[in-house]
Amino acid sequence: MTDISSELPVFGVVEGSLDEVVLLRLAGDFNLPLGPVHVKNGKDHLRRHIKGYNQAAQSSYWIVLVDLNHEAECAPDLIDNWLPKRIPRLIFRVVVREVEAWLLADRERIAHFLGVSEARVPRNPDLLDDPKRKVIELAKKSRKRKIIEDMVARIDSGRIIGNAYTSRLSDFVRSDWCPKTAANNSDSLKRCLKRLAEIRR
Repeated sequence: MTDISSELPVFGVVEGSLDEVVLLRLAGDFNLPLGPVHVKNGKDHLRRHIKGYNQAAQSSYWIVLVDLNHEAECAPDLIDNWLPKRIPRLIFRVVVREVEAWLLADRERIAHFLGVSEARVPRNPDLLDDPKRKVIELAKKSRKRKIIEDMVARIDSGRIIGNAYTSRLSDFVRSDWCPKTAANNSDSLKRCLKRLAEIRR
């Protein structure tokens, strides 16, 4: 286990606001002294700056979370393509395939939150082609009217998600989601937790 010196800061980089909430929750669970989290508004922006974060990791820890989506066959391929040579303090973790998969992996709690039967929640969300679409499909079947209103886009809106989709899931992450339980159903999350455990105080 690597001890984080009180003089060595820890920073984060993520694609979007929901990813930021997830990273803050993970850091809190491991007592990591996480400083500012840089939200890059999409994968392309993050990728353009990844070499800079790698250089910055010479003097501090940097935790980078990025979705696999369909950019590569697997997480190692994406990492090797983006950054073949990494400084050890750069913790580069790939979410398979989107951060929603990690939330779905806590099947009992996400089912209760969405107001659906746990049986509807996939047992292995890492295998889902489009985890976000699955969350929306579940929300459409919710017994809770507010979940439908907040998370499901109106037909005439031209949107993929409802106006409060991100804020609703962010509330779930902060108040209900249990990463250690979710890791039992998500290998990519399990690997992330293992790596974070190696650098905690």
